[in-house]
Amino acid sequence: MTEVQNREQIEKQLFELPIVQYAWLPVQEIQFSDRVRSICREECPRYGKSWSCPPGVGTVESCQKRCMEYDGAFVFTTIAEVNDASNMEETLATRGAHEAVTCQIQEIFSRYGQKTLAMSGESCSICENCAYPDAPCRFPEKMIPCIEGFGIIVPLLAEKAGIEFDNGGNTVTWFGMVLFTNLP
Repeated sequence: MTEVQNREQIEKQLFELPIVQYAWLPVQEIQFSDRVRSICREECPRYGKSWSCPPGVGTVESCQKRCMEYDGAFVFTTIAEVNDASNMEETLATRGAHEAVTCQIQEIFSRYGQKTLAMSGESCSICENCAYPDAPCRFPEKMIPCIEGFGIIVPLLAEKAGIEFDNGGNTVTWFGMVLFTNLP
């Protein structure tokens, strides 16, 4: 199959998932910044507690280098309705469905022999207690790191992809991305 045929086959499978918006981008369109890490450091309770978050994922430069090993990015969103978007507990409770979709998308790409790297809007939650920093990750092949933890500027990524960053009201917009090698 050609790359176009493979992309068409992948898209047919993706249409079955609750993806709201998506775009295909070359990895060179992804913008990185150390500033994103200040949010992680200052506001995220997972900072320094997970292999999927800084500093466990490495420097922004090393994350960027890792991303540039891929040819393309499939950027997507899912949404969830909540009663109160300012209620972080309620908002985070919707995360599981998005993480499941992220895993399904990665699996679809993998079926086509793709080397992939999936990222999502939060840190990995496979293990109740991450082994970081005392031992290596227990499931490195399943770990889905946080997009922002890699230093990726999600609002600019959304703009480049033509995807709504905020769907307003009491809607939670979850971003995900699967990096892939060229489709054979």
